[in-house]
Amino acid sequence: MFADSARIHIRSGKGGDGHVSFRREKFVANGGPDGGDGGRGGDVIFEVDPAMNTLFFYKHRYKFKATDGAEGGKRRCHGADGESITLKVPEGTIIREEHTGKVIADMSGDTKKVTVLKGGRGGKGNMNFATPTNQAPQYGEPGKPAMELDLTLELKTVADVGLVGFPNAGKSTFLSRVTNADPKIANYPFTTIDPNLGVVTFEDGDGFVIADMPGLIEGASEGVGLGHQFLRHIERTRVLIHLVDTASFDGRDPVDDIRVINEELEKFNPDIMKKPMLIAANKVDVAQPDENGVNPFDRIKEAYGDKYRIFGISAVTGQGVKELLDEVRKLLATSAPKQVYYEQEYFPSEELSDVNLPYTIEIETNRDGDKVYAVEGPKVERMLDYTNLASEKGFRYFTEWLRKSGIGEELKAMGVKDGDTVRFYNQQFEYYADDTLGEEENDE
Repeated sequence: MFADSARIHIRSGKGGDGHVSFRREKFVANGGPDGGDGGRGGDVIFEVDPAMNTLFFYKHRYKFKATDGAEGGKRRCHGADGESITLKVPEGTIIREEHTGKVIADMSGDTKKVTVLKGGRGGKGNMNFATPTNQAPQYGEPGKPAMELDLTLELKTVADVGLVGFPNAGKSTFLSRVTNADPKIANYPFTTIDPNLGVVTFEDGDGFVIADMPGLIEGASEGVGLGHQFLRHIERTRVLIHLVDTASFDGRDPVDDIRVINEELEKFNPDIMKKPMLIAANKVDVAQPDENGVNPFDRIKEAYGDKYRIFGISAVTGQGVKELLDEVRKLLATSAPKQVYYEQEYFPSEELSDVNLPYTIEIETNRDGDKVYAVEGPKVERMLDYTNLASEKGFRYFTEWLRKSGIGEELKAMGVKDGDTVRFYNQQFEYYADDTLGEEENDE
């Protein structure tokens, strides 16, 4: 089964916590701190697999996570690093952040391997916090948190030539004649629902890749049918063959068909219409003149002959096919390959970092009429999520974070004084200038 899109959730590994311990040896009465650092969390990596041509694997599994780093140990032992996870995708896969639609990576061209989420850094053990005035630190640093993302994976077929046209125009028959592909051929409203790839090979060994783009219908550019899923594959091709049914067995007008398809391509992405395009008038061997005695092929030439090269072909008998392929070969030889590459728009390491998260400080009044400095926002929420304020090491780390984050300085600028209450959601503390926060208050 071909699958060209998928939704997944990824998570990197959390950094291991720094350890708190002290040397305990015979004849060493007061050993110094020897708590080791935590291990780094595993990364989430995407890599191109040349053997893959579908995202089918991701249709049956949604969550992917790297492992967490281990906590540091006593005797300065470093915690083990978490294992990274590598997700294989076919070339041409676009990785987007699901909620914004912004591009994280385009797995094509020279981009073969990308680290999308980095694991959290391991926390430092208490051996790192010893000072002349604090020779027995009772706290270590918590590991940095894991990062999580919801992604959409979107496969854009990489081919030299795109074959477009209405359903039942004969694209699958044409592809099976000129390439090694074996598409399903039937008379359905959507003969093809998946892009089929094939290789056209000439006697001298030269050749090119051609993709049968799924049959389009009017309104495809607005997503009618499976329009957007179909049209995105055309963006990477260099030359287009527009196959049109001149026999009109289903009552369609071939001249109008060309207009409709071109309009849909223009609406979806105007750059598509800048590509070289050839019109292949298919089924000319069975086409019948209209009520005025005019052959459909002549009508097409009259309407579009001044803009496009038009070839009368029969995908069934092979009539005119060689001439068409020779012209495609010339166009590919004279047009420099232009890789359609999507630049990165979303940077997980920046978007998910604490640095860019907002916070607010509001001055409120409690029931006793005293000032309360309420500090809230995603920046604070994230810190509280992975910090245990009930432990001394967690509380000390939180106090240091307040200084580094600039919240402490902003509180001072707003006039906070010793003894004032500072509230972080449901956590309340008395403020003291020497260590920023004192003992936790009890509202009862």
